[in-house]
Amino acid sequence: MAANASSAPVINSRKRRRWLVFLIVVAMLALCGAIFHEAISSHLRAMSVLLRFSDAKATGFGVHFAQHPFSEQTASAQTPFGLLKYRIYRPLDVSNPGGMVLLHGVHHLGLEEPRLVSFARALAGAGVEVMTPELHDLADYHVVPESVEQIGISAVILSTQLHQFKVGIMGLSFAGGMALLAAAKPEYADQIGFVVAIGAHDDLSRVSRFFATNKIEKPDGSTAPFAAHEYGVLVLAYSHLEDFFSPADMPAAREALRLWLWEQPDAAVKEAKAMNPAGQTEFDLLVHHRDQLQRQLLHEIDAHRAEMDAVSPHGHLSALNVPVFLLHGTGDSVIPASETLWLEQDVPHAELKGALISPALVHVSMEQTVSFHDKWALVDFLAHVLNMTDSARHRQFSRGLPIGQAGQDVTIHP
Repeated sequence: MAANASSAPVINSRKRRRWLVFLIVVAMLALCGAIFHEAISSHLRAMSVLLRFSDAKATGFGVHFAQHPFSEQTASAQTPFGLLKYRIYRPLDVSNPGGMVLLHGVHHLGLEEPRLVSFARALAGAGVEVMTPELHDLADYHVVPESVEQIGISAVILSTQLHQFKVGIMGLSFAGGMALLAAAKPEYADQIGFVVAIGAHDDLSRVSRFFATNKIEKPDGSTAPFAAHEYGVLVLAYSHLEDFFSPADMPAAREALRLWLWEQPDAAVKEAKAMNPAGQTEFDLLVHHRDQLQRQLLHEIDAHRAEMDAVSPHGHLSALNVPVFLLHGTGDSVIPASETLWLEQDVPHAELKGALISPALVHVSMEQTVSFHDKWALVDFLAHVLNMTDSARHRQFSRGLPIGQAGQDVTIHP
């Protein structure tokens, strides 16, 4: 009896150790399960977003992970830079969703641009509240500092409406570089949680030289031939018509170039006939023979270098203190992928959370005929962005009533 009594503490100790080991194993399994569940969930959501972005009518297993019903609501706000029109895509069955400001590039359709609308709807279907502001200067093919301010103000508006400290910004094309500039400004930094720059520029002067010379300049000092899209030279000329056309020809030149940029070439050529012979010749060179204008274009870039520097991230990101994700299409002929290589150097190292140059993108459109590896890399990139968006969901605070006046609210079921 004494021997049995003396062995009881030893047996109890062994049981406690076994239970402790068991509980530790269970806790570790639970933790691993939670981690892997979150990772799998975010990647499935990312896959669904990309599928819906590629095809709004996509069906099948892959799209089922981003099926939140959402509403679309137009609104506006008075700002120091005029009236800011925007649209909100709001998931209806998600409590306290993460927020993202999604910015269109240089395109006349602005917030109505089909790829932008498709992407905004895909993100809203994944449970993200999306704001798409109308950047009127970019919609009129002008890259100017006022758009940087409108981007920052948009972040303030969305964070106010969501009662969250910070929201993300995703900028497409030139808006990507300008989003980085907005995040580096102290008056907006507190409302910006992260920046995703897709097909963005680092230095507008360098990109403009690419338009003129069909050569890309790399950070290692080398250059490489690469055919630039005609769009770039036309935007450059449209921004400074006075350097290409006489005062008498400028009204017709503005309309002719606008129509050409809007992909209405027949109407553009007809409008150009209202110009003097010299103006008609200049217009023909711009749209058909820009290689003959290289010297003039390079002089134009030098003459406006200060303006271009003011809307370029290059040399202006030292105060940037938010996470940054960079994404670029390998074959981008509007803003070459080398600009993201430059941005990798200009973004403070501690803030660069991801950079991907992918053949799965062409400028800001999806490319279908790519390998599984490249598709997965893009899914993985977007999954990290969605995780960053979700991280703001539990950091709420009250900041008063939303800014802006709502318009018609239409519910969409993806």
